[in-house]
Amino acid sequence: MDVIFALVSAMFGAAFGSFLNVCIDRLPAGKSILHPPSHCDSCQHRLSPADLVPLFSYLWLRRRCRYCGATIPWRPFWVELGTALLFALSYWFFGLSVQFAVIVFYGSLFLVIGIIDLEHQLVLNKVSYPAMALALVVAVFQPPPELLALNLAWPWPGVISALMGGAIGFLFLLFAYGITYAIYRTEAIGFGDVKLAGLIGLVAGPRLVLLSLTLGAVLGGVVGIILLSLKLKKRKEPLPLGSFLAITTMLSLIWGTDILNWYLGLLHF
Repeated sequence: MDVIFALVSAMFGAAFGSFLNVCIDRLPAGKSILHPPSHCDSCQHRLSPADLVPLFSYLWLRRRCRYCGATIPWRPFWVELGTALLFALSYWFFGLSVQFAVIVFYGSLFLVIGIIDLEHQLVLNKVSYPAMALALVVAVFQPPPELLALNLAWPWPGVISALMGGAIGFLFLLFAYGITYAIYRTEAIGFGDVKLAGLIGLVAGPRLVLLSLTLGAVLGGVVGIILLSLKLKKRKEPLPLGSFLAITTMLSLIWGTDILNWYLGLLHF
């Protein structure tokens, strides 16, 4: 039965991924995510319901517009598949619970942020600011992960923890922003990433925000070294830090406490 519900969750996730693709396409361009209806970017023809079946339409049409034959990028397919996996795995770990809803919400949010930063090198205020407000609301009903196991009167511990995490994340990356600017005389870290670190702190809390930021920096460094060694990246070409932070934040939200306990266990050993 769990497998069936996980598959159903995946179907809903793929459908929601279609909406996330609309957000990724339109938000950087300053367009409405509600109007006009979905259409081909090349010929502007409105897409029919048969063109919009998540995953299957993309494969059935062989990556081409039915009306003009223009090639469709791979990204919409991967976003739909990634969102399907997000919903399925979240159900598998958390069942139909408040935590399931929180994880799929934040996963979808960071997926949008990460892909936009990957494609445009932008972390949009129009995404970050509303997300910060929503993160505080979520903290009222679902405190950051490290408080879930504690028997504390809430909602205030959750809100206070979120605010502490937001301040730590913002100040941590603001310091890194200042240091790198002083060294390179240019923005090695975008200020949008600094605000994103504040959002991550609101979401993850004071302990897991540092884990998320540290893992994000390490992941970015490893990917950068690999791309440089393969000559797929120029030395001064920037990397989308927000994309790496989006990945490591989701890892922290799901497994962060276990990772910290494992690491602290190594130190005691």
